[in-house]
Amino acid sequence: MKENTFEFQYEVYDNVNELNAQDAWLLNEARSVTENAYAPYSNFHVGAVAILANGEIVAGTNQENASYPVGICAERVLLGTVATQHPNIEIQSIAISYNSDTVKSDHPISPCGMCRQALSEYETRMKKPIRLILGGQEGKIYIIKSAGLLLPFAFTKKELS
Repeated sequence: MKENTFEFQYEVYDNVNELNAQDAWLLNEARSVTENAYAPYSNFHVGAVAILANGEIVAGTNQENASYPVGICAERVLLGTVATQHPNIEIQSIAISYNSDTVKSDHPISPCGMCRQALSEYETRMKKPIRLILGGQEGKIYIIKSAGLLLPFAFTKKELS
């Protein structure tokens, strides 16, 4: 038997004031767009805002449904919008934030497993890493150089060939 370890590095900032101007603006946009989320069941409002290689800004929010499997996460709303409205334009960075009626939004959250898979596939499709900026409405912020780092054993098209 052999045991392996998977590790990756990420940046940690104490608050938005430590970020460069573009990252701070993007995170503040993600914080703001949480207001557009439709989350009457979980009361957990998520916003994702991307800056594309051409400078365009695209946002997405979670959209819940009484039939829970029908809902969709902010990250996948964002990816679908980018793919439809800006085909073949690379995503440089995505800021993801949340706001909740029931828990304090004072630390970063990570995308769910389904969104990790979707982000990883989008990176593969574009042949470029997507940088993630994760933060709540206040508090610490994480910057991850590639969304694919969150899913080290991703299911990819190689498994289908």
